[in-house]
This record gives sequence, structure tokens and C-alpha cells, in this order.
Amino acid sequence: MPTHIKRANSARSKVRALVEHPFADQKHRMGLRIRTMGLARATIKIAMANMACNIRRLTYHETQRVECA
Repeated sequence: MPTHIKRANSARSKVRALVEHPFADQKHRMGLRIRTMGLARATIKIAMANMACNIRRLTYHETQRVECA
């Protein structure tokens, strides 16, 4: 594979990893499956999963915070 293509793939994969990890977290760890009737219910289900994921991240960061004195 040419060098310029390797560099472009590397740059894209860094961005892709940052973007796709939260979705993988919701699908695998939280068991998110969207099988609803209607867009409104699916939207609410995704929003609730996002809030649960953010609350879990917040609690993790709060427990890892170091007090500066």
C-alpha cells in the first residue's frame, strides 16, 4: 500500500475510533436494540440510552477526580 494512503487511513481511523466507541458502548454494554413501532419511540429510547451513558461517564469522572489543594 502506498505511503500516502497509509497516512490517510491512519488519520481517518483515529477520528473513526473516537466517534464509534460511544455507539459500541451503548450497543454492547447497555444492550441497546431499537425495535419499536414509530420514530418517536425509537428517538426516546436512544435519548434515554444517551442519558444513561452520560450519567455513567459523569460518575466515573467524579470518582477519578483528584482534589487540588
